[in-house]
Parts: sequence; structure tokens; C-alpha cells
Amino acid sequence: MLDLNFVRDNLPRIEEMLCQRGLDAAAVLRDFSAVDTQRRQAITEAETLKAQRNKASDEIAKLKKSGQDAGAAMAQTKELREQIQTREKIAADLDARLHEILAGIPNIPHASVPVGRSAEENVEVRRWGAPPQFDFTPKPHWDLGAELGILDLERAVKLTGARFAVYWDLGAKLERALANFMLDLHTREHGYTEVLPPYLVNSDSMYGTGQLPKFAADSFRVPLGKNTGDGGDNEKDLWLIPTAEVPVTNLYRDETLDAARLPISLTAYTPCFRSEAGSYGKDVRGIIRQHQFQKVELVKFSRPENSYEEHEKLTRNAETVLQKLGLHYRTVALCTGDMGPSSAKTYDIEVWLPGQQLFREISSCSNFETYQARRANIRYRPEGKNKPEFVHTLNGSGLAVGRTWVAILENYQQADGSVAIPEALRSYIGADRVTPKKF
Repeated sequence: MLDLNFVRDNLPRIEEMLCQRGLDAAAVLRDFSAVDTQRRQAITEAETLKAQRNKASDEIAKLKKSGQDAGAAMAQTKELREQIQTREKIAADLDARLHEILAGIPNIPHASVPVGRSAEENVEVRRWGAPPQFDFTPKPHWDLGAELGILDLERAVKLTGARFAVYWDLGAKLERALANFMLDLHTREHGYTEVLPPYLVNSDSMYGTGQLPKFAADSFRVPLGKNTGDGGDNEKDLWLIPTAEVPVTNLYRDETLDAARLPISLTAYTPCFRSEAGSYGKDVRGIIRQHQFQKVELVKFSRPENSYEEHEKLTRNAETVLQKLGLHYRTVALCTGDMGPSSAKTYDIEVWLPGQQLFREISSCSNFETYQARRANIRYRPEGKNKPEFVHTLNGSGLAVGRTWVAILENYQQADGSVAIPEALRSYIGADRVTPKKF
């Protein structure tokens, strides 16, 4: 969320930013100026009435002390109290409306972000490696997985429905090996601390990282029910996490961090649940777009002056996974029209998939500056200053495990139908090749 005073004082800049993001400024800002003016007027009127009430109260005290009748003055204070309550109620209602408008305004893109309206205007910043060369036509992962007997989409439909997967044998072991490999790399070599958060979070947590209210339709909410186990609240307010970014960032919600601890770097491996509302018809084959998938997440809390240096480090940490696995990729800077609303700058890392002959996003690494910290009230106290300030939050996939699984199958497939296991994973999986097997 942006600061109210900043929005108020920079409306032309906000309108320009919204246009650069491809949004209708009038639809986003709505009646911001009118609501802001009315709210401040109501607050001023309430404060003026309070001053009058205080003066009348002093008059009542004087009248009573001198033995005079204070009835008229007491009636006046009662009337003033009612008027104050009315103005405060108006101010509170307008404040709620203003907060709703502010919650819908996206972040200001960093000056280095390319201006553009769609993914076609993203800018490639670097590539690593080269695509593998085959003396046969490479297959997509959905054919390879089925032929090897390690990916079962039909039984997943029977168990749950479309956009879920069952992994068998070395398919399951490969998924687990990738997660362990990524966590070991990030904790042992990159200095992250591993955390295992809950997979269910409350609405405050979803709001803190920007999933609510904008992305409610893309998330799975637990139906309201009765909680008879602890004698507490009866109604549940829980969501399945769409990414570990939500619980890990909210670990420090409503806290003031010690400046000496910054930057804080955390990593977590969790399942992720997304309803993919509006995406039906896209990526329907295979496991590219699933309702449930696993991901290793990287989250940082940084001082503002260091956050873009930390952003580059985080992105390089995610890239290192692909380098150690020998997977060709490119990194692109998202343009203003393709960035998520909470982000000030985002790099997408896209891995090459030879079975589909395209680059596919496997990690999105973002600096949110104070946008999430303001919503979640995460601060730090700079040395030598009494007033706390908001931290900068960052996060990125390090990596999406399922899409890395896909990339290994497609890049390491062999002419005989088997798939070689990258050297970096062999000690984790206990095999050097996946061969066909039926279950």
C-alpha cells in the first residue's frame, strides 16, 4: 500500500503510473480526492466541536463552584457530544472508503523498470547456457511422464479433479530431491534460514502481502465452519496459501525489527494452492498450471538503501539452481504493464523447455519496497533514530519445483526414452536415470 500523504501530494504522478501499468486511472482512484477532502473536513469539525465542549465543561465547573445554575451549559455539552459522535462516525466511514481505495492502488514502479503494456515489451537482461541438441524430436513432459510411468494425471482426476497430479516412484523422488537440493543450496551456500510455516493463513496475512482483496478469486478459502476443539471462536477465517511468500512475510507482521538483523533472508518449501480463476484454456496439458504445486520460496527483509542490491542477490540465488542443474535459461525485466500490482521491480527467470520449444517462467523475483511492509506493519528502527521506518520486502521462487521437474524431463530426455538425472541430484535421488516402469 502507498502512503496516504504521498498519494495526496502526487496525484498526477500516480495517474501517470496507472497509465503505464495499463490501468484506467479514474477507475482505480475513483473519488479519492473528494473522500479525502470530506474526511479531513469531518475530522476538523470534530476537533473544533471538542474544543467547544472542553470550553463548555470548564464553564460548567465555574458555574457549579460559584453555586450558579449550570443546566444550560450541561445541555450544550450534551448537544456538542452528539455532534462530535456524528462527525467521528462520518470520518470513520470515509476513512474506511479511503483505505479501500488506497488498497487498490498498485505500487510505483522503480525508475529502472521498462515502460510497456504487455509481456511482449519485457526486456531480456541475460542468458545462461545453451539449449540441448537432440538427434531426435524431443517430447513434452506430459508424454515423457506417462511413458516412464512417473506422472499420472488420469488418476489425479479420479482422486480430485483436473489440474492435479500424481507422481510415482522416481517421479515422486525427483520432486523430493529437487526440494532438498534447493533448500540445501540456499541454506548452506546462500545464507538463508529455513522455516516451515503453516499452509493455512488468515485474511490479515493474505491482505499483508497483497493477495487480498485483489486476488481473492485466485485463492482457495476454507469454508466457514464450527471449531469445537478449543472453545475459541466458532468461525474459521483461513485460506490455503497461494505461495510461501504469504506466511513467511507475515511472520514479522506488526513487529519492529532490530536494524542490526537486517537483511533477514528466509527460505521455505511448501505446497501452493491456486484456483487459477480466469486461466481455463491456458496450459491445459501437463503440469505447468496446477491447482496444487510445490515451491521453494526466498524471502528477504531489507533496509531501504540496500534493497535493490539484495534484489539482485536474490535473483542470482534463484538462477544458481538452474546453473547447477545445467538448465538453459534467460532472465527478463518485466515492464510496467506486466508486473504484479505489489511489485516495484520484477525479474522473471525463464527456463528453456525443448519439448515445447519455448521459454517458461520458473521464478519471479520482486522487490516490493515498503508496499507490503506498510500493509503488514513491518518496521525497523534505524540506528540513531527514535522513529521506526518500514522495511523493504522481497521475494522470489527458488524455484518452482514442479516446473524444474518438467525442465529436467524435457532437457535430459534420451533417445531410448529414458531421462538422465543431473549430476547435482544423483546423491539425493539415488539413481542416475529414469527408465519406464508401470504402476
